[in-house]
Amino acid sequence: MAGVEMFPKEYGYVAFVLVAYCFLNFWMGFQVGSARKKYKVPYPTLYAIESENKDAKLFNCVQRGHQNSLEMMPVFFLLMVLGGIRHPCVCASLGSLYIVTRYFYFSGYATGDPKNRLNIGKYGFLALMGLIGCTISFGISLLRG
Repeated sequence: MAGVEMFPKEYGYVAFVLVAYCFLNFWMGFQVGSARKKYKVPYPTLYAIESENKDAKLFNCVQRGHQNSLEMMPVFFLLMVLGGIRHPCVCASLGSLYIVTRYFYFSGYATGDPKNRLNIGKYGFLALMGLIGCTISFGISLLRG
């Protein structure tokens, strides 16, 4: 296949991890949709207003957990795609860890107590730091030739 030869064979793991994150994102989106029905927050309302909805905080926590994951997605994808070229297995492992921590971040947030997002979710930043290191290593290898 043209173009595939430039990637290490193990880069397929990186692709699978990225797809796994997409499934997690879809699941979180469905959770927001369910919360909309449960807490009666119609579209296109992004966040419920507490003076108008007694369950606003509960809905907003579910929405915010998903929104934060969407905000972090471009950073995660970029670091995975670039760092994975030089370190595919390390990036796939770190990416898998990140996905697990994102699940717990979202689930903790969805409890209605924002502090719960950090119980296990805080470790996702360690995975991101590792991915940053892999991407820096890739950049250095390009510069050195």
